[in-house]
Amino acid sequence: MLAPDFWPTVGVNIGLIAVYAVIGAVLMYVGYFAIDLTTPGDLRGLVREGRPNAVVVAAAGLVSMAFIVITAIYISGGGFLAGILNTSIYGLVGIIAQVLAVRGLEAVSRLDVDACLHDDRLTADSFVIAAMHVALGLVVAVAII
Repeated sequence: MLAPDFWPTVGVNIGLIAVYAVIGAVLMYVGYFAIDLTTPGDLRGLVREGRPNAVVVAAAGLVSMAFIVITAIYISGGGFLAGILNTSIYGLVGIIAQVLAVRGLEAVSRLDVDACLHDDRLTADSFVIAAMHVALGLVVAVAII
């Protein structure tokens, strides 16, 4: 036998899933555009052209943003409005921190990111840049906690 509040609770939870999915998707879009805007060259255009290094870097950037968004949603807690605000604020701050940290690490590493992204051959540099994205995404995600 189901508890009397079973179906209303399921309905509310489905609504929360939908709201957080939309917020998560918006944060992912913002994160992807932030990566594109701060990366030398037209990252989205290079991905559309099928440049392998651009694809590797963009994919890693999306994964790193997902870590940040997931963590922001996970720690959101509180009531509905507080949860949405926490997710949005921590998600945006995390995205900014991620982009700045990756750009800084790329500068320190002295990798020619623009040349790497434009190269028609898959290069080791793209894996280093991708690792920077993923590693710093994890660092920022944990910092949110």
